[in-house]
Amino acid sequence: MSNLYSIVVYGEPVPQGRPRFRHMGARVIAYDPKKCRLYKEAVKDEARLNAPSAPLEGSLTMTLRIYHKIPKSASRAKLERMNAGFIRPTTKPDIDNVQKAVMDALTGVWYVDDSQIVESHVGKWYSENPRVEVTVEEATDET
Repeated sequence: MSNLYSIVVYGEPVPQGRPRFRHMGARVIAYDPKKCRLYKEAVKDEARLNAPSAPLEGSLTMTLRIYHKIPKSASRAKLERMNAGFIRPTTKPDIDNVQKAVMDALTGVWYVDDSQIVESHVGKWYSENPRVEVTVEEATDET
């Protein structure tokens, strides 16, 4: 049986932002924008509550369910269809940018490096309770 690690990070999902740069003497330092850095810290804090004793090695599968808040402008009928999953978000942020932020945050906590993710299942939905649900497990050797 494979190890399974799962978390829910409440709040509006935050995508990986473009790096910012700062000059420090003759060096240039790259860093994450504040909003992204704080989100990654929240993901990391949640992941530490359900972390392996040592970061996993080997092939891994990730499942990411991204739930965005329902726009206030949605009619009652549209709101019901959004809650039921019939209408799904086609707006930013892109799923790959949210996934990248989550994968970076879990590096060194759940796994050694995010390059170990060999398969992923990612989707976006609407919810009155915005959040990101993350599951990582050891990949099976099926071909």
